[in-house]
Amino acid sequence: MKCTQCGAVGLETGFIEDAGEHSRGFARWISGPLEKGILGGAKRMGRPRWQIDAYRCAGCGHLELFAHHPA
Repeated sequence: MKCTQCGAVGLETGFIEDAGEHSRGFARWISGPLEKGILGGAKRMGRPRWQIDAYRCAGCGHLELFAHHPA
């Protein structure tokens, strides 16, 4: 892969951590606009969730994020 910011080749694979309460340890992408429930949390029921794959450029530090696999 090539960095879309500086053009460097060979992005480092990684993931975005979610360390919140009751989290699975990794962030997910959820389809649709953010809607908040009564307690302020995001409404997620019935929405598909996708794992976020992150790639970091060693040259400039830019992150490229992709939602690939259902989580």
